Amino acid sequence: MENQSVWLGRLRGPVRLGMIGFTGLALLTFAILIVSQFVSAEPLGMYEMIRPSGHPLAMLMLFSLAAALLFASVYLSDTVGPIEERPSGFFDYISLVASRLAMISIAFVVLVMFYEVVSRYAFNRPTLWANELSLWIASFIFLLAGLYAMQQRSHIRIYVIYDMMPRAFQKVADVISVLLILLFTFTLVWGGFNDAWTRMLRMETFGTAWDPPLPGTVKPAILIIIVLVAVQAVSNLIADWNKAPEHHGHDDIDEVEIENIRRTLEDK
Repeated sequence: MENQSVWLGRLRGPVRLGMIGFTGLALLTFAILIVSQFVSAEPLGMYEMIRPSGHPLAMLMLFSLAAALLFASVYLSDTVGPIEERPSGFFDYISLVASRLAMISIAFVVLVMFYEVVSRYAFNRPTLWANELSLWIASFIFLLAGLYAMQQRSHIRIYVIYDMMPRAFQKVADVISVLLILLFTFTLVWGGFNDAWTRMLRMETFGTAWDPPLPGTVKPAILIIIVLVAVQAVSNLIADWNKAPEHHGHDDIDEVEIENIRRTLEDK
């Protein structure tokens, strides 16, 4: 990734210190939790992590982890890769922060599944929570990745007819596309709000042994993030309004992708 600041400017240093500090606090708390498994009469496990009430150490772990993820996502959003679109709209920075959170979360899924494999096959002690936790994290990765794809204009688009249009007609097509996205968002929120709100208020759980509140968190997140996607679509429309028309021939796309991959490898 490029090292120059994209949007934080002078705040880049303090954000980096916050990321390091909260990451260190999370690791220290995690180490204490591991030691408590062997020395404490009532050790805290994954069940207490999703029900931290009355467990100050669990609450500290969750707070420090959440703060570390937030600061890391903000810090990493201050750089863009060679093949990434640079932010140009009013909402792009929020989408970049969300994309970095999704990228970091992939590592957590890998760690959870690695722990499960080792625990199951090396020590014959399968967990009750690894599969559900990985599903929980992956659902948010999927949603945030959709927001990032919209910001990067990397969602599926068909250019066969679009490229033949004059720029004025292309703008009309862009407006129609955004209006359809807004209509879809409105109908989804209108139809799903009451159900998502009810599940969130009662923190509906998954009904398993570990019983995490997947329905109580994922269903509201679907509505929230689809609204963010719609806002990002409007931001893209405004940012791209006065841009010169682009042509998307197959050969041009291949050459651009190959050149971007080459630059990425050279930077590494």
